[in-house]
Amino acid sequence: MSRHVAIVTDSTAYLPQRTMERHGITAVPLTVVLGNEALEEGTEISARSLALALQKRRSVTTSRPSPEIFARTYRKIAEAGATGIVSLHLSAEFSGTYDAAVLAAREAPVPVRVVDTGMVAMALGFCALAAAGAAEAGGSLDEAVSAAEKRAAGTSAYFYVDTLDYLRRGGRIGAAQALLGSALAVKPLLELDGGRIELLEKVRTASKAIARLEEIAAERAGGHQVDIAVHHLAAPERATALADRLRARVPSLAELHVSEVGAVIGAHTGPGLLGAVVSPR
Repeated sequence: MSRHVAIVTDSTAYLPQRTMERHGITAVPLTVVLGNEALEEGTEISARSLALALQKRRSVTTSRPSPEIFARTYRKIAEAGATGIVSLHLSAEFSGTYDAAVLAAREAPVPVRVVDTGMVAMALGFCALAAAGAAEAGGSLDEAVSAAEKRAAGTSAYFYVDTLDYLRRGGRIGAAQALLGSALAVKPLLELDGGRIELLEKVRTASKAIARLEEIAAERAGGHQVDIAVHHLAAPERATALADRLRARVPSLAELHVSEVGAVIGAHTGPGLLGAVVSPR
């Protein structure tokens, strides 16, 4: 990490802890509310526990970090010697996290640039890594922000879910789209578009939907040097198999990450989620 510019993101970036430590990235946790219990993502509730709760149809909601949590984070980073902070967060269409960070940034002891990346999961994680790379090279706040925004503009994220019900319950996809999917008994493919989750294609079976997800990700990679992340929730075999096939199909692949999403995203997608994030360098 640069002595001058520090990078903050949130827990929905799903960056490995060792990667964050290596690049000096700080992740502020979102909260999962399970019944009457509020739990921090990543430390107090696991993806596996969340999947079990969803399967039992327990009440699960999510909430943003408070501005006070961001304010404490910014103060601590400034006290450690940073003279500027880039704070990169999941799409403001999904969460009030960006708004909370903006409020805290106004009172921070050092300049803080808060960015709504329009991304989530490793699509957000790749933006944080790009900003960290610029900071490590001695870049300014503007240069770190520019690196993150450029990465976001080129990154695509595609998702398969077993059902649209969880996205409908959380208000992340329209009820009409969800009901149409249920009525036709189709398996939906989704994409991040303009910071929102949109229905990309409707496929008749799970196996065909996953094969189509692979095709789309490989086509998006093209001949560019790309990083790819494969995400899942309670579907490790699916994720490993997809990662192996993409590794064979994308000769320009730089890095490939395979990880289970955390509880916040899992609460809105449900078990069986399979995702592919394609991010040109």
